[in-house]
Amino acid sequence: MNEIQQLSAVQLTGKIRSREISAREALASHINAIEEVNGAINAVVTTDFERAQQLAAAADEASARGEATGLLHGLPMTHKDTFNTAGLRSTQGSLALEHNVPEHDDLQIARLTAAGAIRTGKTNVPEFGAGSHTFNEVFGTTTNPYATDRSAGGSSGGVAAAIAARIQPLGDGSDMGGSLRIPASFCNVIGFRPSYGVIPLEAPSNAYSWLARSGPMARSVEDISLFMQASAGDAQLPTPNTLRGQDFAQLAPNLKGVRIGYSFDFGIGVPVEQEVIEVLRGQLAVFEAAGAILEEASIDFREADEVFGNVRAFDFATNLGALVEAKGELIKPEVRWNVKKGLDLDGAAMISTMAARTRLQRAVQDFYSRYDIFLSPAAQVLPFDASWRWPEDIAGTRAETYLDWMRSACLLSAASLPVIAMPAGFTASGLPVGWQLAANHYQDAALLNWAAGYEQLTNFAATAPQLAIDPASVASTRIQTVSA
Repeated sequence: MNEIQQLSAVQLTGKIRSREISAREALASHINAIEEVNGAINAVVTTDFERAQQLAAAADEASARGEATGLLHGLPMTHKDTFNTAGLRSTQGSLALEHNVPEHDDLQIARLTAAGAIRTGKTNVPEFGAGSHTFNEVFGTTTNPYATDRSAGGSSGGVAAAIAARIQPLGDGSDMGGSLRIPASFCNVIGFRPSYGVIPLEAPSNAYSWLARSGPMARSVEDISLFMQASAGDAQLPTPNTLRGQDFAQLAPNLKGVRIGYSFDFGIGVPVEQEVIEVLRGQLAVFEAAGAILEEASIDFREADEVFGNVRAFDFATNLGALVEAKGELIKPEVRWNVKKGLDLDGAAMISTMAARTRLQRAVQDFYSRYDIFLSPAAQVLPFDASWRWPEDIAGTRAETYLDWMRSACLLSAASLPVIAMPAGFTASGLPVGWQLAANHYQDAALLNWAAGYEQLTNFAATAPQLAIDPASVASTRIQTVSA
């Protein structure tokens, strides 16, 4: 892998802007990286190289004319396949949308394009982003660059694997129940779930939907900040957000005096594999060395499972109910189950859920009256066998649904907080482990500063995977089938 592919997004766009590297050279390097390593991980599933070459040439011509350029000028970037991309197949990993070609970009894609990013294709997702393991009947399974027989996580598993494998330095994702944080943890990269509305995420059937978020993935906090500068800001959505791109322009790494409450079981006995805990416990001294004040403490999450489970089900029924009714035979059973759960919710269930959310928010504010950060495991398990649909055993606890092993992320989603997943090191066998750091609502910029303070002392994301380069190889992992 050449030097261009080792550069961060900040470094690469700077070199393109100064004309030290051309956008065409950056694109050629990116395409070569896909051809070299994608066969081993199946991260990039749709390509748009001809159009990308035209855009790269136009970017170079703009630079030559001395025109003003965007923050992401000339940056090659594949996009998560749950986002609509104008004129390029957007399947959401579903046979029901296998031939879908949208006419318009989603807002997130439009903002990245306006900032100068060059679209090169799409990355793999689980069907409709459901579940944190990336496999589907359209494109197959995405595997982990650090162990290609293991899961890359999901639903942003394709982009996480692409970033880890040095295909690109920066990417877009989304997160309802850990879809940015779990793949970041599995793939030794960084995933950031912003506060509600900081990056507007369109929901055509429910403008007030709050559980899902759009956000970035990268190998450095500096690149996360760059993405936020290009993407943040309200778009006439009914959100309380006041943060704008310029609020992320000045990154100031610092943990001195920051009050951290940490928990490995979220205060409610959430099962976490012992190897995960061992790696994370060894990292607590890093926060102390940086001047942070650590105490074992947790947000009171007793209401969070009800909030997450019912709000997610409501959103699934709202967004996918009609499609499941029309084409259910083409859609995986986990999605059908989640939609049915949403359709079965009655008034009493929704009243109970809203009351539980109110109590959860009181608990959140009580915690943040004493602490600045809640620190916890990003994932409860290590990257698992990629042929599984999901882990059925979590540190000795039986999983009843496909969501149970994701509770570490789902609990924080229910609390609606900004959360960043940070690489925290590796097990003895070389599997990545990650933290998640959560701040209070709209403390997003401060959270990036605190995360950068930890990154300065660790920089685990700089450790690249040792992928076997075999352009002829094809990811052949087969997922276990289940009955409807």
